[in-house]
Amino acid sequence: MPPQLRLLPSQLSGKTPYLCTQCRYASLASATTPAPPLHQTVSAVSPVSHYPLTQPPSYKPPEFRKSQLHRQYQSLLRSSPLILLFQHNNLKATEWSGIRRELRNALKKVDEALAKEGKEMAGEGARLQVVQTGILASALNIVEFWDPKYEAEGQGTRPTDPTTNTSAVVENTRPDDATDPAFTHGLSRQAWSMSSQKAKSTPSELTPLLSGPIALLTLPTTSPQHLATALSILAPTKEFPAPKRRVNAAYHEKPVQDGVAKLMLLGARVEGQVMDMAGARWVGGIKGGMEGLRAQLVGMLSGVGASVTSILESAGRNLWVTIEGRRGMLEEEEKGESGEEKGENGEQKVE
Repeated sequence: MPPQLRLLPSQLSGKTPYLCTQCRYASLASATTPAPPLHQTVSAVSPVSHYPLTQPPSYKPPEFRKSQLHRQYQSLLRSSPLILLFQHNNLKATEWSGIRRELRNALKKVDEALAKEGKEMAGEGARLQVVQTGILASALNIVEFWDPKYEAEGQGTRPTDPTTNTSAVVENTRPDDATDPAFTHGLSRQAWSMSSQKAKSTPSELTPLLSGPIALLTLPTTSPQHLATALSILAPTKEFPAPKRRVNAAYHEKPVQDGVAKLMLLGARVEGQVMDMAGARWVGGIKGGMEGLRAQLVGMLSGVGASVTSILESAGRNLWVTIEGRRGMLEEEEKGESGEEKGENGEQKVE
């Protein structure tokens, strides 16, 4: 049997709760809702936007790393006029860091030389990075075969804040409605379907090179001087020899040399045109940079113009010579006939 606890008499008496006389009938009160304003009853309210204006719906979830890499590669292909493709084979972190260090130092020297001449410096924007080959191929198809027709700003009405009042009819768009033609960005379903169909029929010229581990060297401008320097560091040849040990001893360190041996130049993409190794080296071998190329082009055009002018002049000159020769022959014939007539007349007079 459990023990019994004895309580005091003061603890047994119940306490009466305090009740406010002003709040006694609060439970019986009814809440009144104010009437909406007149303009809200007349005009329509725009629907709620189901996605932020800065992040339209995409075919793939934008929070995934693959989606962000896809957007990054699209921007890289569109903004880089000069891209070199390399195949790398199991380079270590120390080898990558050594190669990037030597490439950065070499391009910096080129920038200093161009700065003295007042030319543009592009070495600071150069970047050597490893890419995901499959995602790069998909981004390349979007860039090559997808040309969206963007509408002028202000034509379409987008969903806005529900507090904004408008009488325009706005479609209720959702993130899962990726077939809407209004979504024309690179990650939309329409861009993916159209680029995939065109890539199957006419694949890009760069597609055969996108196989295996790929590294890209991107330059913000088309500069033959920077390209020649990059080739001498990453893919040295007889035309682009590597720096000597006396000039740059750090380049001949073992990590750097091992990393360079594991890099293989595949090709280049210059101003949207795909080139092989020989084409890339030809661009790097242009003397005087782009100004030298322009001078050569002007010389070729002036030579062509001079040759065309000489050809046209030669045709007229030949015609003139022919006409003058024929006229001389006719004059000689006339003179001979007139001399014979005079001789006959003189013989008749003598008789």
